[in-house]
Amino acid sequence: MFLQFMIDSRLADLQQATPGLRLKADPADLEHYGRDWTRRWAPKPLAIVLPGSVDEVQSVVRWANRHHVAIVPSGGRTGLSGGAVAAHGEVVLSLERMNKVLEFDAVDRTLTVQAGMPLEAVHNAASEHRLIYPVDFASRGSCSIGGNIATNAGGIRVIRYGGTREWIAGLKVVTGAGDVLDLNRGLIKNSSGYDFRQLMIGSEGTLGIVVEATLRLTDPPLPTNVMLLALPSFDVLMRVFSAFRARMQLEAFEFFTEHALCHVLAGGAQRPFEMSHPYYVVTEFAVGDEAMEAASMEAFEFCMENGWVEDGVISQSAAQAEQLWHLREGITESLAPYKPYKNDISVRISTMPAFLEEIQALLGHEYPHFEVVWFGHIGDGNLHINVLKPDDMENAEFVRQCERVTELLAETLTRHGGSISAEHGIGLVKKPYLVSTRSTAEIALMRGVKRVFDPNGILNPGKVFDEG
Repeated sequence: MFLQFMIDSRLADLQQATPGLRLKADPADLEHYGRDWTRRWAPKPLAIVLPGSVDEVQSVVRWANRHHVAIVPSGGRTGLSGGAVAAHGEVVLSLERMNKVLEFDAVDRTLTVQAGMPLEAVHNAASEHRLIYPVDFASRGSCSIGGNIATNAGGIRVIRYGGTREWIAGLKVVTGAGDVLDLNRGLIKNSSGYDFRQLMIGSEGTLGIVVEATLRLTDPPLPTNVMLLALPSFDVLMRVFSAFRARMQLEAFEFFTEHALCHVLAGGAQRPFEMSHPYYVVTEFAVGDEAMEAASMEAFEFCMENGWVEDGVISQSAAQAEQLWHLREGITESLAPYKPYKNDISVRISTMPAFLEEIQALLGHEYPHFEVVWFGHIGDGNLHINVLKPDDMENAEFVRQCERVTELLAETLTRHGGSISAEHGIGLVKKPYLVSTRSTAEIALMRGVKRVFDPNGILNPGKVFDEG
């Protein structure tokens, strides 16, 4: 293995300094590890390193500082903003080998894991102790807990549990200078100065490499049911949400369009209703007793009587609940072959009705010849917009037109106090629009913070903002 990297003296020095470190440099590996789901940048990393310990991560970072080589931290590479792209000779530091449970504390109800552990494996580890880690999304089988932390990922149950940030009790991080920080150490109360743990969450690997995380666990929810609703128009969406939230303990409340459903149906799913409808909601809610079950039917009937819901189905088994959820969770995968241009935006829930009305008009006017697929976490103000590229259009021209519309979208978000990135991060894709969400003073402070944690600028350079 050592001889394979003798052609580059820098890599030879890395292997000599860290004899047990795994490196990859085959063209197929460079392409696989050098990109994420955006597929907009051709991957061109120098090499892939796969450390198996915190010491090896430190060694790689110190080597990178000596040789002025940039590092792109890599988890499951399921990101949609170009945050894990390595296109300029960087070394990709994949944490996939660091994927173990380190400790379970029954008293504190915490689970300490290595950062490369897949989210689904975290769920399974928590369930072994009859507890749950409640953050969840469709890519659970492939995304890593470190990547979730790096983007402060949200998912389908934010309405009930909040996002990743609320469930991180402690972090172990290797900074850009190669120092190891043990942040918060699982404490519930800690008022001893700045909370760098929270600073690392959502920093997209630009300040430090998360190597371990102590996760808070909680009790499993009450028994739940899943209901699929068919809506006659976009205008009634928030009314249905308000009616359900007022009567029920919601675990999730997601909406999608007929366009989105058709793409999932093309993959083999069954149409849930005899007739098609323009909009749908899938909601999961607690049914711990007869009163809760009655409240769910009351909410449904109330919406039917007001003409806000045209049809509905409630799950009668776990298998049916899974089928109903697939109609929502299968959307992203069904759209992937079209290489969609994605917007991941958020506003306050109270602002949603006015914002949605304005955005619907904007997209209808600006994308008359493109198919636009909507879905989102309406219960927490997060909307996903997917624009599908026509077959006869060059990708560069397609991206150019979409970016022009994103500028208009960013201006609208500024007026409504929203964010250009709700849960996917900024990365490369949203970097030009960061100013719509953050002030010039805030961005200047971000640059200053990065210089403190990463003095030589080796960690994920060019992501989130350009360093000045």
